[in-house]
Amino acid sequence: MATGETGFDDVTFDLISVQYHSLKAGHDYGQYVRDARNAGREDIATFFEEVMAQDSERAERCHGFIKELSGSDESGPAVS
Repeated sequence: MATGETGFDDVTFDLISVQYHSLKAGHDYGQYVRDARNAGREDIATFFEEVMAQDSERAERCHGFIKELSGSDESGPAVS
């Protein structure tokens, strides 16, 4: 795998990026849930909770892949 300027291979960098954005979005969605509940829209709050759960699962899957790569020679020096 190619190693970019960060010292991470492209796939590891991409996984870290997706994980970060999933976790960040999950944090933001907490406010969206509160906003929907404050507006009396439990249906929309439930939707945001579903989206938050999907992002949490996505971040967890990324974490698993990153752990797999960190134990290989393919991850690059920044992960090993």
